[in-house]
Amino acid sequence: MTAPGREDARADPPADAARAQRRTVAALVAAQVVGGVGVGSALSVSGLIARDLTGSQVWAGVATTMITLGAAVLALPLAAAAARRGRRTALGLGWFLAAAGAAGAILAAETGSFPGFLAGMALFGSGSATNLQSRHAAADLAADRTRGRDLSVVVWATTIGSVAGPNLTGPGAAVAGRLGVDALLGPFVFSVAAFAAAGLLTTALLRPDPLLLARRLSGAPPGTGRRAPLGGALAAVAASPGALLAVVGTVAGHAVMVMVMTMTPLHLEHGGAALTVIGLTISLHIAGMYAFSPLVGWLADRFGRVEGLLAGQAVLVASAAVSAMAGHHQGWVMAGLVLLGLGWSFSLVSASTLLAESLRPEDRPGAQGLTDLLMNLGGAAGGAVSGVLLAVSGFALLNVYAAVLTAPAVVLGVRALARARAAGGPAGA
Repeated sequence: MTAPGREDARADPPADAARAQRRTVAALVAAQVVGGVGVGSALSVSGLIARDLTGSQVWAGVATTMITLGAAVLALPLAAAAARRGRRTALGLGWFLAAAGAAGAILAAETGSFPGFLAGMALFGSGSATNLQSRHAAADLAADRTRGRDLSVVVWATTIGSVAGPNLTGPGAAVAGRLGVDALLGPFVFSVAAFAAAGLLTTALLRPDPLLLARRLSGAPPGTGRRAPLGGALAAVAASPGALLAVVGTVAGHAVMVMVMTMTPLHLEHGGAALTVIGLTISLHIAGMYAFSPLVGWLADRFGRVEGLLAGQAVLVASAAVSAMAGHHQGWVMAGLVLLGLGWSFSLVSASTLLAESLRPEDRPGAQGLTDLLMNLGGAAGGAVSGVLLAVSGFALLNVYAAVLTAPAVVLGVRALARARAAGGPAGA
């Protein structure tokens, strides 16, 4: 049994599309490397800045929450821009908006405006939204047998910048000193430059536009790109067990990751960890998220998308167990954060590939935008409650609560495998 849209996806693309796909992946990789610096550099200090502005750790998680909330709010507008004008316009716009948000956060923090800082962090979330939507651009022209690999290579490209970013607190302090701003704002200066550079790279290199070329090659009717980004996405997802599992798995994995990652810097600080240790921990976590993505994509192509998604939920539960028992032992906290990132990687890569293959081509853009919206809303909700849970229950119980969020994806995934065995077809059908 084959899911809607998979018959066409199984065929290899024509030669001109294959060449364009190689150019697309190369352009996306370049932008992701640079943009990843912008995303990663501010992660390790945003919660600390929020705490300093408010004088309360309860508000510390709100900074990261605003990033994910901003990414959620901007997911559909960026998807609409892609549907109307192509990936190049949408992704370039997303990076430039993130640069403006980082600059606004610096100004607000320097003037002591917490609401202004939160507004800047929301616009900063455009960087996260653009980073995530780049994976969809990698799938536009990909063949079914290599879709997981192509998508995962673009996800992997974030590794270099995102791992380096949190370790820029030291150089950032030096830059901040030269600019006459607070030392914690130095990483935000790097974010402004990195986001702007990623926007310029995308605008210059993402030619031909993969989405527009894919439409031409598929013979899509006129007006396809002018439809609303949701356009029937809810109905299409609800009608496809594979698409529904992909959405639930993506949301669950991201909510668990944000909930735990957001409060880890504060937990480490409470245990006496230095800023360099906090930065290293976040770097290792981000390495877990991105560094093994090509292997994850290959495994998803080789063994199945549903199997990869379920493996991700299992790793997330294991990470919660390690972190819950770690106490303030820095090595074990780092190990838990690495596993947290790896579980997220399995969930995102496998689910994103499954989503692309479970829907007809005309339904995919709306469903992808919807998935990113729900994914970031789930992350925003997790980040919003994480500070309260840490203050009331402690870091161990915070991890236990996070692990429970994997249950819906596990249930749907096991059912999908059972249906596949009974029908003798692919699990995502």
